[in-house]
Amino acid sequence: MMNHAHAADRPYTHEMVVVHRVFRRESGLLPRLVRAVPEGDLARAAEIARHYQDYAEGLYLHHTGEDEMIWPLLHARAEPRAGLVLRMQGQHKRIDETMGRVEDLLPEWLRTASGTSGEALALALESHRAALLEHLDEEEWHVLDLIAEHMSAAEWEAVGRRGLEQIPRNRALIVLGAVLEDATPQERRFYLGRVPVTARLLWHTVGRRRYTRRVRRLRAPLTA
Repeated sequence: MMNHAHAADRPYTHEMVVVHRVFRRESGLLPRLVRAVPEGDLARAAEIARHYQDYAEGLYLHHTGEDEMIWPLLHARAEPRAGLVLRMQGQHKRIDETMGRVEDLLPEWLRTASGTSGEALALALESHRAALLEHLDEEEWHVLDLIAEHMSAAEWEAVGRRGLEQIPRNRALIVLGAVLEDATPQERRFYLGRVPVTARLLWHTVGRRRYTRRVRRLRAPLTA
């Protein structure tokens, strides 16, 4: 992985780097999880498919927020770098295409959980990850500079608020756990400080344990 330490120095856009870590981690785990499903284990295949759908929904919401709230502002305010913004939009389309391929292959794998269909799916997931990492790397190295220069903290906060509002309530603690998993202590304090007091209490009383159990069960074949 590229070193994105310089992005951490930006006053408010660093939170995008933290969110990107979730997609980097999970896109790397998904092909391995698919390959680890025993031949014919339909229940386990269904569990991994549900995890993929959660991942895909999160990535869709993240990119939709950028498409609707970031790229139009940068088009208007950072005209000399318009080519970069257009490239980001093109990369979103490419990522969507790779996810479409994954979703084309999922039904056969869910029906059979065969090694052949699983390998085809794992390869499609690896292609998706390659396209995603290309985009995330370029976004962190170049686009965050434009955001810090051309968007106010209030405008950036509106992007984050929209993202939080779109998380289904029954998924909120899982999403929080995914973000906090690889966060530094400082980042943990920041994100926990953004959630309502009741949600923070739920995280400490039940959410953290629930997320840990979920991760252990999901990744058990990779750590055995």
